[in-house]
Amino acid sequence: MSERFRQLSPSEFFYRNKEIAGFSNPARAVYQAVRELMENAFDATEMHGILPHITVQLKEDSEGRVFLAVEDNGIGISSLEVPNVFGRVFYGSKYVLRQSRGVFGLGVKMAVLYAQMTTGQPVKVRTATRRSKFIYEFEVMISIEKNIPVIKSIKVSKNNSGWHGTRVELVLRGNWSQAKKRVEEYVRRTALIAPYATIIFEAPDLSLKFERTMSKLPPSPVVGKPHPKGVDVEMLKMMIESTKKSTTLLEFLVGNFDGVGAATATKFCEWAGFDPNAKIKNLKNDEIELLASKMQEFSGWRRPKANMLSPLGEELLVEGVKAVLNPEFVTAVSRPPSSYSGYPFIVEVALAYGGAITSAEAPTLLRFANKIPLLYDEGVDVSTKVVRDKIDWRIYKVEFPAPLAIVTHVCSTKVPFKGVGKEAVADVPELESELEAGVRECARRLRLYLSRLEKQLEVKRWETTIRKYIDDVARSTSYVTGIDENLLRSKLYDLVRSKVARGGNR
Repeated sequence: MSERFRQLSPSEFFYRNKEIAGFSNPARAVYQAVRELMENAFDATEMHGILPHITVQLKEDSEGRVFLAVEDNGIGISSLEVPNVFGRVFYGSKYVLRQSRGVFGLGVKMAVLYAQMTTGQPVKVRTATRRSKFIYEFEVMISIEKNIPVIKSIKVSKNNSGWHGTRVELVLRGNWSQAKKRVEEYVRRTALIAPYATIIFEAPDLSLKFERTMSKLPPSPVVGKPHPKGVDVEMLKMMIESTKKSTTLLEFLVGNFDGVGAATATKFCEWAGFDPNAKIKNLKNDEIELLASKMQEFSGWRRPKANMLSPLGEELLVEGVKAVLNPEFVTAVSRPPSSYSGYPFIVEVALAYGGAITSAEAPTLLRFANKIPLLYDEGVDVSTKVVRDKIDWRIYKVEFPAPLAIVTHVCSTKVPFKGVGKEAVADVPELESELEAGVRECARRLRLYLSRLEKQLEVKRWETTIRKYIDDVARSTSYVTGIDENLLRSKLYDLVRSKVARGGNR
């Protein structure tokens, strides 16, 4: 009997393997759907210079159906694109070299698929672009076999209020009571990493509101070119395919790659043994393979530019930590841009101590990647390895249990996640080194702060002890010397106050 063969569409693959995208059980599905819709809402606002105002509404009926709606004040979606954006897997605006929360073009479509699988309900989308005279409302489903959108209904109305943004509504089967704790933590951490956003979350037994505390947005990332160290044979072939026949290798390198000027390209060609004036279209397969290999090996390329990234910066990070964790002490470090395999990245670290932070036997770790809170798979994340395994906190005067929290944020055009679920960052050596440097810098600042506290406590103990005996010393000295007792007492108190003001120094 012969085997029958058929091709799976992308949507059918994820329909069969929903666990890969994080929809592994009813509780995780609720969390993942909230996360995917909120990430899209943030990308539609802050990446376009709009201060985010995001509203999330969640309800649950007695039969376990969860009604989820997320609305933003972003740029909206063209009515021509709405069906594909919500009804075609691997379709989106994020397949460029630029930092964004979503990178796979899967997230919201997977939520739509899961809703469709569990309740048979379409996704409802209400949207208007900026200065649009109309508001468009769609009901869309996904043709799983063909990976194309199925439009169930369209409604157009006048936009008299000037509203712009997108509202997405889903109905899925889930378990809100089990998901509640994770979702609440996700929303709180999102507020921490985005102090410039207003977030309103309403759900059964949970009402959260985080008003923006700053009106400063992180820099918007720009679309960049690939770095020559990150190329492979297939990438080169695709780039060559779209290049003019008359283009030389030198022109190809200068025009298509990040940070490559004529001098650097010429130097590379001499080092690699290529003719810079050779027509790029005339290269054979083995020559393209050699070119890719040499581009990866060459050490003379400049570092990738960081303008494709959108780090928070120390000021915003400190403000976010203060607003959510309410610590006694907080500091933050934004490391200089670095790269791995030709991809630029920036590591940011914040350290918070005391205040409302609960004491624990290990540092409380809050992980972020491209402003996304990472709540699952903490044990296999590179930040866990650095914070809990590589740092001896006793060096920095921290004895556990202690009220210590560490925030790590990795920005990159390609975060090295350990899976499609995007919940853990791999331990790439360059990334690990930058994380450790950032954590140690924050820890040194904490040590200085704790040393000052110890000194102040020592002075306070000294002051308390001395004050116990001032009256007796003044009385005895007055008896021996004949000097007025009140005058002596006043002088002694002045001396104590003076020493305390100097921090106990002579």
